[in-house]
Amino acid sequence: MAEPRSTQARGSRVLGERGKPKPERIDPEDVADPTAPRRVVNYALQRRAVLRGLYGGQAFNGFDICDADPYLLRAARFHGTPTVEPCPVCRVTDGREKLTQVTYVYGEQLGHIAGSAIDPARLPSMAGEYGEFRVYVVEVCATCHWNHLVTSYVLGDGKPRKAPAKPRDLLD
Repeated sequence: MAEPRSTQARGSRVLGERGKPKPERIDPEDVADPTAPRRVVNYALQRRAVLRGLYGGQAFNGFDICDADPYLLRAARFHGTPTVEPCPVCRVTDGREKLTQVTYVYGEQLGHIAGSAIDPARLPSMAGEYGEFRVYVVEVCATCHWNHLVTSYVLGDGKPRKAPAKPRDLLD
């Protein structure tokens, strides 16, 4: 005799009251200093491997690694922080163009700010306002369009919060 099928269809979610999915419970994290980076990931070894492959004559050329998105180039132009390092690909060392670092923030608690390029000076104040968000720093060369992720880390005070309400715009 065949076994009876379960009442729940394959792949369906268990729903809470009023047909909404049960929210994940986020436990607060003990954070001594919300402005101190946690869970830091440094991508220097990956960067070094890409550049070693470029200079070693691997199958890809400069166009494969110098493919910065136009939005990233625009963010570097208007929101980036200039550095003193020359570009490792085009090696512009005469002072015209240096690398620019762009800082992006991502997190559920950020609401409409998530995915934005921001000024790094705003990070300490944001760390006190939001529970947890991830910061990504990307280096960009405006001349040859080289771009590479430099580092990523987590900031915030560890207290879970709801995302802020979406701001009203002209269409609302």
